[in-house]
Amino acid sequence: MNNMKVLVNGIVKENPTFVLLLGMCPTLGTTSSAINGMGMGLATMFVLVCSNVVISAIKNLIPDMVRIPSYIVVIASFVTLLQMVMQAYVPALYATLGLFIPLIVVNCIVLGRAEAFASKQGPLPSLFDGLGIGLGFTIALTLLGGVRELLGTGKFFGWTLFPEDYGMLLFVLAPGAFIALGYLIAIVNRWKKV
Repeated sequence: MNNMKVLVNGIVKENPTFVLLLGMCPTLGTTSSAINGMGMGLATMFVLVCSNVVISAIKNLIPDMVRIPSYIVVIASFVTLLQMVMQAYVPALYATLGLFIPLIVVNCIVLGRAEAFASKQGPLPSLFDGLGIGLGFTIALTLLGGVRELLGTGKFFGWTLFPEDYGMLLFVLAPGAFIALGYLIAIVNRWKKV
């Protein structure tokens, strides 16, 4: 299997947010700004890549009866490591993302890729799959967070582009996440047809 094809596939054809519509809880809950979306995407990508590689390497050692619980233990180990590193080095981002970091353990994207891809492929293709899906998720969350931040506050990555008085409060609130996501999915679907 071509590793670059696997990588690009996760970003475009199987984008977890815009195409597969997976991981909607962190997508809608953490994208009030571009930096939050990027932080959540990168955190998920770290766990996805590491768990894919480890699960791919130990897949033949795991009995079929305890396959899913074993995957969850591997994923939870990387999430715990991620939590400790984030608390130590980026406490402000960790505080902002809050509960969504531990919820990566049960994120359907991570567990789904472990079951659908890593358990059937070798470590190197699993690494590229994790990178592709993780990059797709990160790009989607950063884009959604950027759109919401720009329309809601007039800022992009914290830089003021126009006065906040001209922003639409709706996009900072939860309904704005649904509206912005709906439009972005429509744009992606239209772009894929062209």
